[in-house]
Amino acid sequence: MTFHARISMVLLMCWVTPASGQPTRSIDAKANINSDWKARETRVLDSAGIQPPRPSAYTRFGGLKMDRQEPTGFFRVKKIEERWWMIDPEGGRFIFAGLCSVKPQTKLTAQEPFQKRFASIQAWARDTLDLLRIHRFTGIGGFSDHEAIRKVPSPMPYTVTLSLMSTFGKKLHLTHAESGHTGYAERCLPVFHPDFEQHCLDQCRERLAQMRDDPWLIGIFSDNELPIEKDMLDRMLGLDDSKPAFAYMRQAARSFIADKSVVTDEMRRAFMEHVFDTYFRITTQAIRAVVPHHLCLGSRFHGPATNARGAWKAAGRWCDAVSMNYYGHWSPQRDHLQQWHEWSGKPCLISEFYVKGADAGMINSSGAGWLVKTQGDRGLFYQHFTMALLESKTCVGWHWFKYMDNDPADTQTDASNKDSNKGILNVRYEPYAPLLHAMRELNARIHPLIQLFDASPKTSN
Repeated sequence: MTFHARISMVLLMCWVTPASGQPTRSIDAKANINSDWKARETRVLDSAGIQPPRPSAYTRFGGLKMDRQEPTGFFRVKKIEERWWMIDPEGGRFIFAGLCSVKPQTKLTAQEPFQKRFASIQAWARDTLDLLRIHRFTGIGGFSDHEAIRKVPSPMPYTVTLSLMSTFGKKLHLTHAESGHTGYAERCLPVFHPDFEQHCLDQCRERLAQMRDDPWLIGIFSDNELPIEKDMLDRMLGLDDSKPAFAYMRQAARSFIADKSVVTDEMRRAFMEHVFDTYFRITTQAIRAVVPHHLCLGSRFHGPATNARGAWKAAGRWCDAVSMNYYGHWSPQRDHLQQWHEWSGKPCLISEFYVKGADAGMINSSGAGWLVKTQGDRGLFYQHFTMALLESKTCVGWHWFKYMDNDPADTQTDASNKDSNKGILNVRYEPYAPLLHAMRELNARIHPLIQLFDASPKTSN
């Protein structure tokens, strides 16, 4: 038995379930280390009242065999009655309970623990997939070591994160580092540059060609957290067109307004949609030219996209599911989930969310996630957040950010990942057992919970 498989499960505590459904708890939380603690109502799982299906109820890819759909050999999305699903290669109904940044850390604080526990990337990959299976995760999210994962004799469904726009912007010397993502000059995307299309195709051929027939590949993220500015039209009109990279953007903006002398809010909204329609058309066509059978999962929208109707409409025309890094809300907002589906016509995938624990011995000054007091509270938040996503009928999964805590000894990392408890493991590869226990309890009951929620008249679609 591997190291992680020997980790004992810790029983947190028990509740009596009210007749109306899952019980609630009050959890102290705050938005950042400088905020005050505030009690927040948190719905938690009554695991005793809902039995998980047997392992034999699932396909080898993790989808439920019951009501199996037509197998195509690859992952796809499908709306069955009022609920969206991923359908796995064998036709199983699949919900993507994933984890971001599943990759080995082999330097600084993690160096000695890595050598002691694993000694090789291959051993790490086998052991890590065992850990994730034990806790009933169903796949691997963004920014992960997919090459190591796909070479394991018994792999897990995985994704690939490309950086099509950010690598192109870097070639044009238009990018800089921002907290959590790439920044762009004047917060404008060089999507109208005549070389962007060929760049995307070259990147996809280089990165994806060997995965063309891989059934374990769920799909592709094209980028991460691109800027979404309401005044992008004004910004492009104001660019200095003596600079070649700016000239294409300014010309596109001037062509868009034609001979109109006044820029209106309606024009700004339409141009935003035009920018993202151009982006998703080019990137999706490049991805599908190389891997035509796999899912296009969007560019991992973030905060400014929450109410950006045009960006969602554009994504819906080209993507199979639209990914969103979702922070700032203790509970997923029903209005957001409904709006995103109405605008895009496609399911959403929550590609990042997390909370940090004050008991991890870390400063916890960086990152967008909430701060709670204990690892047990982190686990209860996971249950609370994901049950709301399951209720929505429009969400096909989620990815917790992330596999391993930030390493405070790493002074070269991004500013958003300096010193915080985000992982299911610390930097010594030691699991947070109370967090993982609560995650496993929820993950193992995804399909029974869906059945329960779909039978309730309160569930939104």
